Amino acid sequence: MTLLEIEEDIEALGLELGLYEEKYGVDSGEFYRTYCRGVEPGEESWVMDWADWAGAYKTLLRRLEQKKSLPA
Repeated sequence: MTLLEIEEDIEALGLELGLYEEKYGVDSGEFYRTYCRGVEPGEESWVMDWADWAGAYKTLLRRLEQKKSLPA
């Protein structure tokens, strides 16, 4: 991926994560740590959102690492 593609992904993921943060009232980093500990959603209807949210956050972490590893 190019730097531009990575930055575009980071921006899009930030917007997506913001929607989940608004909906559930929780910071994505805090949510992800809780999710990784195996905490179950409070409602059955949240399961798909939580899986998508966790996936988006994990992708964000990968993109940030990719950006950091690119030559300056």
